[in-house]
Amino acid sequence: MLVSRKAAGTLFVGGALGMTLGSLFYPAMLGVQKVSSAPERVVATPATGPLTEADRDFVVKVRSAGLWEYPVGQRASTKGTTKAVRSAGEQLVAGDASLDAACRDVASQLGIALPDQPSPQQQGFESRLNKENGKQFDTDLATTVRATNGQFLTTIASVRTTTRNSLVRALADQANATVLDHITAVEKTGLVDFGQALAQETASPNLPAQDLTPPPAVAGQPQVVLTPPANSTASQSPGVG
Repeated sequence: MLVSRKAAGTLFVGGALGMTLGSLFYPAMLGVQKVSSAPERVVATPATGPLTEADRDFVVKVRSAGLWEYPVGQRASTKGTTKAVRSAGEQLVAGDASLDAACRDVASQLGIALPDQPSPQQQGFESRLNKENGKQFDTDLATTVRATNGQFLTTIASVRTTTRNSLVRALADQANATVLDHITAVEKTGLVDFGQALAQETASPNLPAQDLTPPPAVAGQPQVVLTPPANSTASQSPGVG
């Protein structure tokens, strides 16, 4: 059973946190810090190629990134004060929905447990932007999305060049195209504070591990789905799905 991100708000409060039985646990740390002390350790050997801790962590990161960026994009598409900001919001929504579908498919094939909430740090991004309006919202959206996507490019490149799993390679290819599209979209708004964005990309978060880790999905709850817009033309990359 699946539930849309828009309808999933009630799933994010309360309840015991559980992990899907038989799925590969994701690690205790995500974000800009190293996610594992042994990223090259093979955790499974499916027909699509050996799966390492870094591969597994990457799939979880793709999911987590979309879970905070998608609702922010929805807000930007309707409340942005300029056409460029609204257009960027639409691109975030379409791109995140398509990438999320590919991510869920890959995770299902590889037995990777996915979260239904972003990390507390990412929830903080969303919460801050939800409280802002007008030009402040536009500028903060553009800068935050530019910083987080710029940072994610490094992770994508690392995984794409080291993974031996064909499904993870295909997901990395789609993630790379999506992230570059999002970066271009927010840069076109003319509102990115590049000094701040670059500082955020390179600075250590100085947060405890639990703030950088998306919580496990609640056992028995339907999986959250990022629903594509009706007019979306985004599609999955060949080799995913």
